Amino acid sequence: MHEEALRMMTDMLSGLDLHNASVLDVGSHAGMGSFKPLVESLGWAYVGLDLAPGPGVDVITMHPYEYPFDDGAFDVVISGSTMEHVQALWLWVPELYRLLRNGGWLAICTVMSWELHRNPLDCWRIMPDGMAFLLHRAGFQYFQIKHVGDKDIRALAYKGEDLRCPELLSTPS
Repeated sequence: MHEEALRMMTDMLSGLDLHNASVLDVGSHAGMGSFKPLVESLGWAYVGLDLAPGPGVDVITMHPYEYPFDDGAFDVVISGSTMEHVQALWLWVPELYRLLRNGGWLAICTVMSWELHRNPLDCWRIMPDGMAFLLHRAGFQYFQIKHVGDKDIRALAYKGEDLRCPELLSTPS
């Protein structure tokens, strides 16, 4: 995770009015920093998930598109500086959706333009229209996508029909 990813995630999460939330961080290996202090500063419970052991990883999964949690297990799912390393995004985003409870939030930070950085793979640069397509295809009805600078993109998505914070999100076009 780079410094801008932490700023983007802080902006998205601090705008949510949640209490005692459970948060899953997908791609949590903290080789370059962790969202755990941010999540815990909000008073939320943190679980870090990754494909390999390391700092910030609480749960290791062998399957990149099927995680060992029940449907609707989390109030918030976050992922920063990970999406560009996922081979099959069309499988990954629906899995993140599955893990959210109804009324839950997904927050993703990734890159639109960045140098090659295999870890162990570097597969994608995500454009706003591509992000909107992936979110809508997974089932999200409400989401907000923002450019941050000239290299980064962030997405905040809501799972459910009873949107309580309409000022945060808009329907896809």
